Amino acid sequence: MAANARATTLRLLLDWERKRPHADDLLHEKLESAGLDPRDRGLVMELFYGILRHLSELDFLIGRLREGNLDAETRAVLRLGLYQLFHTRIPVFAAVKETVSLARRSGGLVNAVLRRADRERAALLAALEQAPPESRWSHPDFLLAKWTEHFGADATRALVEWNNTPAPVIVRANTLRTTVEALRAELPEAVPHPFHPLALLVPRIPTEWLAEGRCYAQDPSTLAACDLLAPQPGETVLDACAAPGGKTTYLAALMRNEGRIVACDLWESRVTRLRDNCQRLGATIAEPAVLDTMKESPVLAPQSFDRILIDAPCSNTGVIRRRVDVRWRLTDEDFIRMPEQQLALLRRCAGLLKPGGTMVYSTCSLEPEENEQVIEEALRALPNFRVQTTRPVRPWIDGVDGAFSALLVRET
Repeated sequence: MAANARATTLRLLLDWERKRPHADDLLHEKLESAGLDPRDRGLVMELFYGILRHLSELDFLIGRLREGNLDAETRAVLRLGLYQLFHTRIPVFAAVKETVSLARRSGGLVNAVLRRADRERAALLAALEQAPPESRWSHPDFLLAKWTEHFGADATRALVEWNNTPAPVIVRANTLRTTVEALRAELPEAVPHPFHPLALLVPRIPTEWLAEGRCYAQDPSTLAACDLLAPQPGETVLDACAAPGGKTTYLAALMRNEGRIVACDLWESRVTRLRDNCQRLGATIAEPAVLDTMKESPVLAPQSFDRILIDAPCSNTGVIRRRVDVRWRLTDEDFIRMPEQQLALLRRCAGLLKPGGTMVYSTCSLEPEENEQVIEEALRALPNFRVQTTRPVRPWIDGVDGAFSALLVRET
């Protein structure tokens, strides 16, 4: 069956290269129809995500081993083989043999390149150490330049190493259904995550935990914005960009299911998932709705919310470890377009907040243009607001995905 896993991975790579869709969506769709057993599904995930993490590095190695142009399929097969040789414990014989079998028109070339790569491993690794950073670390050069300017060379090195390491499985204990102690009693291997008291590192998620809504798979960085908002039982809260529901359901837990949460998102498919998660996790005060927060609606009356969470659409540069293809979809223009949208959303939501109410603006971006600079612009446009506190979360400091939160208070 491992051969089928490699063939599935090859089809994923070719589809991704042709269309550049979101890797997560593409993988989910392909695995639904592939008919693989759990072990081979895991292998597909490791190979596909791993190749995307190390794409420029693999292409650098190909360039050292083979001169001239390659067709898309041959390049994809070589990426698959080289990833197995340099980043997995798969035996060399198996990695070469099974990969060569996928090369319909270039088996001889693929066999020669992979066997040479194995013979010259030490020299190739030494050459990689001297390669340009964008090849060595498999990140676009414009991102590396931005991060080096903002955070410094050492932090950038730590960040790209973080991004290129597979993320562990982390769950949030859902206190509407259970406790951390109860989950740990059932699964002694579960380890508390130091970033948040409800976060557990687990080797696997028991299916009954998911089915019964006792946990939610969630990086603990995402909980910081909700804790900063600190909604109280009985309040009326707006979650302006709510799907898929990780923050909505945590807000409901913080409020002990007392009060009201209007949970909006733009698309029916996303709200369906939001609704399912709220039901499964027992967030009975959440009201999922297909709503564009930027547009007028009776549900979004002026000055009608005690607290508002704006989990704004962003570049996702803080979560590249989990969304591995983000690095290949971003452009310089995104950091001009995104802040304009984020500021517009923040200004719109400001009018929905009661005097004396609080609002948290959050992103999973590391970029000042989307974070501190958006808040600075918002304050110039909203003189009746002040910033009470900000909370940047940095992977190389906090040991979780990157995020940013700012707590704003409406004074009048």
